[in-house]
Amino acid sequence: MSLEKAVEAIIKEAQERGDFDNLKNKGKPIDLSAYFETPEDVRLAYSLLQNAGIVPPEVELLQEIAALKERLATTYEESQRSRIKKIIAEKQLQFNVMLDKQKRQSKKK
Repeated sequence: MSLEKAVEAIIKEAQERGDFDNLKNKGKPIDLSAYFETPEDVRLAYSLLQNAGIVPPEVELLQEIAALKERLATTYEESQRSRIKKIIAEKQLQFNVMLDKQKRQSKKK
């Protein structure tokens, strides 16, 4: 049995057991816009870094933003919500600046 067929069989068994039924955002489209806005050479570099266990600053920022959004969803005190929203906006701006800088650098090449 080829590796591909073995993996397919394992995935099919997991589907039948319902292992994927409780996944977060099940049935919703995946937002890949940030991925495709990143230049191809940068994506390749990130892939190499990821395989080496190194996380780039942009990915760390996206992870922080996602964690803050989850925290915001479970926070009901308005002063805390305002503070979290401000932090999210700051980190999103920081991420956008990083992405813009990368785009400008790739256009110069």
